Amino acid sequence: MSAELPREPLDLRPGELVVARNRKWDGYAHWVVPGRYLGEDEFGWWVYQAAGEFCSRPGAAFYTRSHNVLLVPRTGDWVATFYDESHPGDVRLYVDMAVRHEFRRIRPEVTEFHMIDMDLDVLLMADGLSYVDDEDEFEERREALQYPEWLVEATEKACRDVLTSVREGVAPFHGTGERWLNRGLEATRSGVWNDDWIPEHGGNDD
Repeated sequence: MSAELPREPLDLRPGELVVARNRKWDGYAHWVVPGRYLGEDEFGWWVYQAAGEFCSRPGAAFYTRSHNVLLVPRTGDWVATFYDESHPGDVRLYVDMAVRHEFRRIRPEVTEFHMIDMDLDVLLMADGLSYVDDEDEFEERREALQYPEWLVEATEKACRDVLTSVREGVAPFHGTGERWLNRGLEATRSGVWNDDWIPEHGGNDD
């Protein structure tokens, strides 16, 4: 069902603000994370989220301590976040199972990315350990929010497939994210987000 929703962004240019706005199945607000659009490839659309950004959800808020890049895939019930070595928990890859991906332009040069977080996550740590997290949360909310059976099956399958791909080092989970992360770091340093477009003030801030 989620694959039927249009998930391709319209007229996004590198350097533009993209705010990831997540929610749960019942509509309850979840994480809000700002970033800058980097570009696209065969895997999907990439958004750079720099260290020092303000992230929040109901009941929690913090300034990020590491740089990362978000991949919104062209297909699949998940989104992936690739972290640099400064992540305080030594996480290198965090894949959220998610459905109903959608980009929404809210004003010139500002786009929101919406998704429904489906609780299950796949993590890859700095030491190479990979595992599924929040299975207990998934089971609790499956009952409390009455997830339809098709949604349960799709989420569990996506989780199994992602874990297998991560452990086998299948792209984009091996090497691809690091290259896009380096591109974001360089764009932040130089203020140049691609070869022919520089933000209006020569930097990456509005």
